[in-house]
Amino acid sequence: MKTGENWKCPYCGHAQVVDEARHRIVNEKVYVQNWVEGLPAYQVEALVCANTDCRKMSLSFCLYRRKDVPGTSQIQNIGMHQIWRLLPASFAKPLPEYIPVPLRKDYEEACAIRDLSPKASATLIRRCIQGIIRDFCKIQKGTLKGEIDELRKRVDECKAPLGVQHDTVEAIDHVRGIGNIGAHMEKDINIIVDVDADEAQILIELAELLFVEWYVAREERRKRIQKLDAIAAQKKELQQQKQLSASAESSATTA
Repeated sequence: MKTGENWKCPYCGHAQVVDEARHRIVNEKVYVQNWVEGLPAYQVEALVCANTDCRKMSLSFCLYRRKDVPGTSQIQNIGMHQIWRLLPASFAKPLPEYIPVPLRKDYEEACAIRDLSPKASATLIRRCIQGIIRDFCKIQKGTLKGEIDELRKRVDECKAPLGVQHDTVEAIDHVRGIGNIGAHMEKDINIIVDVDADEAQILIELAELLFVEWYVAREERRKRIQKLDAIAAQKKELQQQKQLSASAESSATTA
């Protein structure tokens, strides 16, 4: 991350530009000999959110191989060995409270362990996706494949919830078979098999897409309709008041 770059806070989701006052990177040598990877050094990066309602700090620690610049105290990063995200504990995006707690927990835990255990992360997020279908679409067939087939049928028959599109259903079906997990999880979604971090990330991004296109879109639609209903009710009440006023004036004139 560099000063002037665009950045989105992982805590509150606030988009902002990184400035020098809120951002700091520290590089230091690690004075040990004979490391199998070469000469070690570490980097600590801290960044504070500019949102006044947040102000939380993101913090990461990176261990890398270094090259010393002759005649100076400078060091050059020639290869990252490992990086640890210290704050926040994961890269999970903030989710609104109207999304059911079990789904949020599965998603957040999957994000937290993606790099530590991709196969466990994939298992959690796959269960999350199945939970999304069961909660949002009210479909429960016992297996994810059966539920996807039923959802596809409802989309084709125009009986699926608003916002559920055919291409999204196909994406779910494609992701279901990532790596070797498809053949096993249909029998038991708690079975853990090999999957890498990139494959787990694809599942995570699909869950994020469903949260936005289904839950968030539904809530925003509900709020817009609520506002329209409130405006209509207000106008109707105003009209009734004018009619009563006009009727009262007419009665007074006649009297």
